[in-house]
Amino acid sequence: MLKWMTTTLVVLATICAIGLPSTTDGARILGIFPTSARSHYIVGSALMKELARRGHQVTVINPFPQKKPLENYRDIDVSGAEDLVKEFLPNMFDMADQSIWEGITMTYKFGHMLTNLTLQHPNVIKLINSNEEFDLVIMESFLNDAHLGFVHRFKAPCVALSTFGASRWTNEMVGTPSPTSYVPHPFLSFTDRMSFVQRIGNMLMTMFDAALGQILDFPVQSAMYEAAFPNPKPPLEHLRKHAVSLVLLNQHLSLSYPRPYVPNMIEVGGMHVNRKPKPLPEDIKSILDGSPQGVIYFSMGSNIKSSQLPVEKREAILRVFAKLKQTVLWKWEDETLPNKPKNVIVKAWWPQDDVLAHPNVRLFITHGGLLSTTEAMYHGVPVIGIPVFGDQYLNMGKAERTGYGLQLPYQEISEERLSKAINEILNNEKYKTVAGTISARYRDQPQNPLDLAVFWVEYVIRHRGAEHLKSAGQELGFLQYHSIDVLATIFGGPILFAYLLIKLLCVGRSKNAKVKASADSKKKRN
Repeated sequence: MLKWMTTTLVVLATICAIGLPSTTDGARILGIFPTSARSHYIVGSALMKELARRGHQVTVINPFPQKKPLENYRDIDVSGAEDLVKEFLPNMFDMADQSIWEGITMTYKFGHMLTNLTLQHPNVIKLINSNEEFDLVIMESFLNDAHLGFVHRFKAPCVALSTFGASRWTNEMVGTPSPTSYVPHPFLSFTDRMSFVQRIGNMLMTMFDAALGQILDFPVQSAMYEAAFPNPKPPLEHLRKHAVSLVLLNQHLSLSYPRPYVPNMIEVGGMHVNRKPKPLPEDIKSILDGSPQGVIYFSMGSNIKSSQLPVEKREAILRVFAKLKQTVLWKWEDETLPNKPKNVIVKAWWPQDDVLAHPNVRLFITHGGLLSTTEAMYHGVPVIGIPVFGDQYLNMGKAERTGYGLQLPYQEISEERLSKAINEILNNEKYKTVAGTISARYRDQPQNPLDLAVFWVEYVIRHRGAEHLKSAGQELGFLQYHSIDVLATIFGGPILFAYLLIKLLCVGRSKNAKVKASADSKKKRN
């Protein structure tokens, strides 16, 4: 007995001596989720609330403060940007008619506005000037590189979270390769099997996006960073390549295409989805339970307002709905809906995830955002997508080609087109079957996505930034990374040697010819 106790004490002393990491010790974590789009916040808050539940002390910069206080969870309220966003872009349906140039430049301006509003908010300035300390920064990556200044300010490692999957912004943070030959740009509706013409378009779009990022985005982000954070500090370009320890992606291979990732880029798509649906409010539950022909759920997301649809498109949609046997639940943000049929029920807000979980939902009409698409596929509900901007085209292109949905371009909304799409999905069992197959693939994971995200967050904390995960590619310049200098040496050396040899031979022959000509000339004179 004494021997056993002695051994145990030695083991415990050894553990204390080496500082074995512990996930039970609460860390101080700063979350930065300032985007005024509630869908972005839903993903980030799911992670931050879970970290708080597990005993970490969480502080979150966000525009949606908790109505009821949560244990270990503190809001830094940056609300107030909603009105400015409305002034900037009163009707998001207008983006459906924009060119690629207009769409990208508008997106950059949107990112600059939100980034600057956050940095200039009195509550954030107070935090920057405080003596608070944090063990980790978790930052949404969405056109807000200037917020990397928080990482330097608090001398803490950083985990970036992308709410819509991998992109140039996240790839550059950790050095994830993105071959344009089979990785489609997120703003295009291409698949991973592109034709030659599509590969040309994909490469041009990627180059165009990268060039605009350097010309239109980085100088503005750098200026905001310099103005907001005290000196001394490294250049923003250095932070972009070296500050981020890990990237969490709201993506999953079952919903996208296989592509390469470095070890510190992790897919945790759908971590906001309720694995066990919450009880529905009684009025909503009675509607879903009491619809013998099933239910169609219609929502254009948290940013796009259905109430801003042009009258002719709205009336066409209502005429289609009036002919259906199904009950239609429509996320409608206004108090009234003129000419509303009896089978259409409108609310400004529906508990979407839990509604889609109900077995009576037969179809989801959506804008094609990644959160909505993920929730639909988790619950095996086929979709009709009306993409308006951003990655919505990519998501709905995937849905149509895979067979769990149809894409209806916003410009082509009409009574005939919508009616045809709805009847096709309701009357063709293949869409429900494919959606069920995708759902089974998505659910077949060794670990709950939220648990996986928490593991990697705590991993970075335990290993003090997990420098061993960072790719050496981040230390290389463009020419080195793509081995252009090596290729130039391998192929340029022999070519240069051959060129010089040919040049010397030509010079030699020229001299010989001149000597011979001079000799012949002398002979003639003699």
